Amino acid sequence: MIDKRLRVVLAEDSVVLRDGMVELLGARGCEVVAATGTAPELLAAVAAHRPDVAVVDIRMPPTHTDEGIRAAVDIRARTPEVGILVFSQHVETVWASRLLAEGAAGIGYLLKERVARTSEFVDALRRVADGGTALDPAVVTQLLRGGRSPKVDALTPREYEVLELMAQGHSNRSIATQFAVSERAVEKHVAAVFAKFGLRATDTDNRRVKAVLTYLAESGS
Repeated sequence: MIDKRLRVVLAEDSVVLRDGMVELLGARGCEVVAATGTAPELLAAVAAHRPDVAVVDIRMPPTHTDEGIRAAVDIRARTPEVGILVFSQHVETVWASRLLAEGAAGIGYLLKERVARTSEFVDALRRVADGGTALDPAVVTQLLRGGRSPKVDALTPREYEVLELMAQGHSNRSIATQFAVSERAVEKHVAAVFAKFGLRATDTDNRRVKAVLTYLAESGS
């Protein structure tokens, strides 16, 4: 995906921010095939262009409440192959959980402040387009505040930290770098998480995604 020019549909009602993001993405090797300001326009653009990923503001006209996230859920149902990266000024845990309800693969949720961190934002965009997950650390933290389940409580502090980074979309290598440990050590922690969550290896199941979903679902989302 690094060498591929990502095709993006962008939905943001602020003309200034929308134009800035179009310029930013274009400079980073992405092709914004449509830039819209309303949820209906977003849905029409995705249907027409079938982009690699849709970047969606959660709050859009006319009520500026949940139009964007409703459209994102609709896109997920109609065109599951399209990655979705939603962003918001604030952490909206109910809407984050709603979007993640059918699976975390190809889903991202970032706070708007991350957009200013160009490399971080584009990396998240590419990860989502590749079928990965990109959750803002602040979103993960808020999702955890609703309470802990027995499965989550069974994790050691380090296993919990590893799972939290998995939820943010980090690979084992990236986690190893952050903790200054070997990748093998991280693999052992990940295996322990799988075991405690009762996730057995199969040829078809993505245990990493299932672990993240278990973590989010059982953290009081």
